[in-house]
Amino acid sequence: MSEISHLPKPPSTSEPGAALDVAGAIEPLAAMKTLPLTEPPAAAIVLNVALQRTAAVCLVGLFFLCLVWEIWLAPLKPGGTLLFLKALPLAFAMRGTLRGSLYTIQWASMLVLLYLMEGVVRVMSDPPGPSIALAWVEIVLATGFFFSSVFYVRPAKKQAKALQKADKLK
Repeated sequence: MSEISHLPKPPSTSEPGAALDVAGAIEPLAAMKTLPLTEPPAAAIVLNVALQRTAAVCLVGLFFLCLVWEIWLAPLKPGGTLLFLKALPLAFAMRGTLRGSLYTIQWASMLVLLYLMEGVVRVMSDPPGPSIALAWVEIVLATGFFFSSVFYVRPAKKQAKALQKADKLK
């Protein structure tokens, strides 16, 4: 009996103005969705670990490339600039990508397109030198991350669509 002592007591109907709110007590129960016993459980999502690791390696490589490029290898001004801070958004995606978080990998795949775009612009506009080679490396890493993340997330997206379609048919 002491286990349920923390539950609030229902209002007493003997008090004037107090009424038992039955609809309010049933409402949370109606919000719960239960599956019938005849429905088989949803199939487990099979994600390709090699694609997740490829995405993680490309992201870490892109992060360190951005740092090293703008500090030592080919900064815009001798001595380096604050442009190395462009690597900061990649750091936010690092933890989730290394853990294989679908949500993080999805938004990071959109983020990495900015780095792909920067690499293309720098290949076309920078003067001849090491900056062009580094831009090509940035393009390869960003493209590698993008495609490996898209193909890593694909099975989960397919299953989510199938479940959504099944729910609409019910």
